[in-house]
Amino acid sequence: MATFSHQWFSSINQIERAQWQRLFGDEPFTQHAFLYALEQSQCVTQQSGWQPYHLAIFEGENIIALAPGYLKSHSYGEYVFDWAWAEAYEKHGLEYYPKWLCGVPFCPIEGSRIAIEHSNPSLVYEYITELLNLHSKEQGWSGWHVNFCNLAQATQLTLQHAMLRVGVQFQWFNKGFTCFDDFLDTLNSRKRKSLKKERSKITQQNITIEWLQGTQITPEIMQLFCEFYQRTYLKRSGHLGYLNMPFFKLLHALMAEKLVIMLAKKEDAIIAATLSLIGEDTLYGRYWGASEEVDSLHFELCYYQGIEFAIKHNLSCFHSGAQGEHKIARGFAPVLTYSAHHIIDNDFSNAINDYLKRERQHINIYKDQCSALLPFKNQ
Repeated sequence: MATFSHQWFSSINQIERAQWQRLFGDEPFTQHAFLYALEQSQCVTQQSGWQPYHLAIFEGENIIALAPGYLKSHSYGEYVFDWAWAEAYEKHGLEYYPKWLCGVPFCPIEGSRIAIEHSNPSLVYEYITELLNLHSKEQGWSGWHVNFCNLAQATQLTLQHAMLRVGVQFQWFNKGFTCFDDFLDTLNSRKRKSLKKERSKITQQNITIEWLQGTQITPEIMQLFCEFYQRTYLKRSGHLGYLNMPFFKLLHALMAEKLVIMLAKKEDAIIAATLSLIGEDTLYGRYWGASEEVDSLHFELCYYQGIEFAIKHNLSCFHSGAQGEHKIARGFAPVLTYSAHHIIDNDFSNAINDYLKRERQHINIYKDQCSALLPFKNQ
């Protein structure tokens, strides 16, 4: 391990794009361009509680590992909820923030969070965890967290004594379908009729759907989508959302080939839209907004159109975001998500680890219960 060294970066732009892409590959949310758009649009700053603090590991002069990281002064926008941990710290007169978070801001999408290119990845994980433990103590962080990593990465981190946390999301899987009716044929009769009835409401209200990809998405369409997104966030949460128009403009300018916008139109007027990103084999439905409440439109635009798109483009998975038990009846299966955590204070670490062990048992039971509710024949 003596051959390894490290460097911290306060901006993604301090790391060459080609170097970053070489390690992280082509998945949209860990692309250099996506993280750059978040920074340049001021969505992630020290003032917003997401101070960029990325980590690079070197062997000699070569970068052999990278991790997108942020110093957090709160727990908003993470989708792995540790508010109770922060409250427990506060009750004992301790500071939970800052903490270091490795992940993608505002994005509950699983993927590689620490990209490693080395003949012995275990040595690199050992170096990184020892570095993070030491740096946390030196900097006064309460600990470090790696959110929404894949199972292989979570396993490696727990081997280095990080604590494992699991959650449940709901995703749709393409079983070789050639059309939406193929998917419907896999459902039991009652659920199939329910979905058909729900979709028919869109037609009955004279609503049409249009897909736009890449350069078909004009600046005016992106502006309108952002207005819908912010209006919907304001109504639901009392604020305009974590993302802004400069972010969406940059995303369009830098990653147009990864974007698809689905528009809902009524009498030629656009009344709602979703913005999704396309991965190697997955459609990621991420953002939604509407100008008015329309019966069943959210389900059509956010779920059924995503399924249609995945089938047409031979994508194996449609990931529609975090939470949402209502997705089960629409054929979205429960899957486990993973994160890894290290808390510096031993007493709190032991208490949290005990809690997480019990939580994992409950989560596994919950996942089985959700699976039993899936609408498929012979389920």
